[in-house]
Amino acid sequence: MNPAFWRGRRVFLTGHTGFKGGWLAIWLADMGAEITGYALPAEGWQSLFAQAGVARGMESVMGDVRDLPALQSAMQGANPEVVLHLAAQALVRASYVDPVNTFSTNVIGTVNVLEAVRHCPGVRSVVSVTTDKCYENQEWLWGYRENEPLGGHDPYSSSKACAELVTSAYRKSFFARSDAPQGTTAVASARAGNVIGGGDYAADRLLPDVLAAFARGDSVAVRSPHAIRPWQHVLEPLRGYLTLAERLFNEGQPVAQAWNFGPRTEDAREVQWIVEYLARMWGEGARWHLDQGEHPHEAHYLRLDTSKAQQLLQWHSRLSLANALEWVVQWHRDVASGQPARDVTLRQIQEYSRLASQASK
Repeated sequence: MNPAFWRGRRVFLTGHTGFKGGWLAIWLADMGAEITGYALPAEGWQSLFAQAGVARGMESVMGDVRDLPALQSAMQGANPEVVLHLAAQALVRASYVDPVNTFSTNVIGTVNVLEAVRHCPGVRSVVSVTTDKCYENQEWLWGYRENEPLGGHDPYSSSKACAELVTSAYRKSFFARSDAPQGTTAVASARAGNVIGGGDYAADRLLPDVLAAFARGDSVAVRSPHAIRPWQHVLEPLRGYLTLAERLFNEGQPVAQAWNFGPRTEDAREVQWIVEYLARMWGEGARWHLDQGEHPHEAHYLRLDTSKAQQLLQWHSRLSLANALEWVVQWHRDVASGQPARDVTLRQIQEYSRLASQASK
């Protein structure tokens, strides 16, 4: 990733009030991008968006991706060169409670973003973010590749598989035709694993639940201690999205594909390993117990194969899972000690950028 590419670059970012979108907006602003964010308001006072002042240094528009006229108006007003689509209903368990909202946000929202792009001729690069859960999960021991069948048992996973199909259809129908002129819009999708990082306060997500319980002095109720996920720090896939967007801008249709961004194989760990590692870092009073209640279906084993991104984008995971967990705990400790959340976030972004730059030499 070339930080100079983003200086002065006009970027339209959906979902900037969310956890991943907030980190990405702060990173883009630090590199000097001209950002317009479009998203629903952040929920509650305890959010990265509020804590870290994400709206500073950018144009922040409150809107719903399901509202096509409002979305088109905001995008045309921004006249972006790059579109990064992160807005989503992103929780598996919430999708069981409200499947209609999940499908409408994740599927129709993606349709609307790509339709708005269609009427913005200045857009050169689009990254539509989905999830590792878009694959038809067979509980295989090996990682899923980008050409594996799409599917999804739960409404969230299925909605993201649908979003992948929408992205592919728009790319083939409108953005990658053989008669399209050189320099037209290049559209790719990005599939990432379970992201962790400071400032994530979403309900029913492992790290926020664990850290909140430890802070209260409560025992953590763990649903599936032996479930395995591709855990990674939020900055890892974000660097993937930025690298991909830059390559789409510069190289066009050859890069307009689906891409996996996941951790090293050894960092696909059991939930129990994560909880016990965090407990050791937290210290006295940190404990957990098995939640034996009834729970909706969730995948037990999921890995991503990132060979394509490693070979063709020269993207590699830079933080071990242990390092990532330490960064999350340090973020929350620093903020709890009174340090401004934006400063703490920027400090981790800059340290990560330094590590990534050194590793690429």
